[in-house]
Amino acid sequence: MKQMKFNSKLLAEICKTPGAPGHEQKVRELVMKELEGVVDELRTDNLGNVYAIKRGKGKKRVMIGAHMDEIGFIVTHIDDKGFIRFHTLGGFDPKTLTAQRVIIHGKKDIIGVMASKPIHVMTPEERNRVAKIKDYFIDTGLSKEELEKSVSIGDPITREREYIEMGNCVNSKSLDNRLAVFILIETLKKLKSKKVPYDIYGVFTVQEEVGIRGANVSALEINPDFGFGLDTTIAFDLPGAAAHEMITKLGEGTAIKIMDASTICDYRMVDYMKKTADKYKIKWQPEILTAGGTDTAGIQRMTQGGSIAGAVSIPTRHLHQVIEMADKSDILGSIELLTACVSELDKYDWKFK
Repeated sequence: MKQMKFNSKLLAEICKTPGAPGHEQKVRELVMKELEGVVDELRTDNLGNVYAIKRGKGKKRVMIGAHMDEIGFIVTHIDDKGFIRFHTLGGFDPKTLTAQRVIIHGKKDIIGVMASKPIHVMTPEERNRVAKIKDYFIDTGLSKEELEKSVSIGDPITREREYIEMGNCVNSKSLDNRLAVFILIETLKKLKSKKVPYDIYGVFTVQEEVGIRGANVSALEINPDFGFGLDTTIAFDLPGAAAHEMITKLGEGTAIKIMDASTICDYRMVDYMKKTADKYKIKWQPEILTAGGTDTAGIQRMTQGGSIAGAVSIPTRHLHQVIEMADKSDILGSIELLTACVSELDKYDWKFK
């Protein structure tokens, strides 16, 4: 299968667009604009999920879930000197926050920096202990009075990091899970002129980082027969990592999920995905993620009788840190595999064996 051209401009725009859990409106607008005229139906639900629907020949339904939200923060307090306290929306490694810029999305965007006690005035005990989220506050350089003209309790906060390319890799904040948003958009574009066996529901979900909430709601509505999660996974192919710890490696192909902490993928789907990848000579690697989960869990379980579910996973370094990194060939391979898998579901024997 010939690889398509990599649309760096679109991925950069998707990564740059803010969308903390529960505040995905700008990403949602971008997705709907990009898919206007591409699918047969485009709509949202009360929670904010986007349904991009392509009609097929058969009566069965296929759901693909790609979450729009990124890990972020929410303003909880502004003290008398204008320093902001916050609560996390999603999981962070606190040590990666030191001196990093963030954006507070109030009446207008305000740049701030994650600040903490300088090492020069730390006690020996403080220097040696692991950083905690509560050790940080946000400094905008503004007084309380000036700050409160734009910022209120409850405003979302996202990381400030531009998209760049390094070798054959992309590097940005929010690759988890804007890579999947990009891949699903590009897959639906590839499917526009194709006939597919079943109705395909490409769902851009909300609030995955705080408990796969959007996927649960959308799966209940769609009641899919088949399901595909679409998300990043850990590439721990770094110095000091033992071979059995790596999970996936950059540049070794898209990953076919076997299991994670919330899902044991249907063995039939895993077999189907492997055979499809081999048929089209798509480079792939197996993924077993022992901690962490994805929308795949909601797609698999929140439907009558369950769905036959699996997942396309994108190997990514530095997950849930300030920046993340993925290989362009793995990203393109993910588009190819997802496109092939949803196009040929009627050609596999899905009986239990």
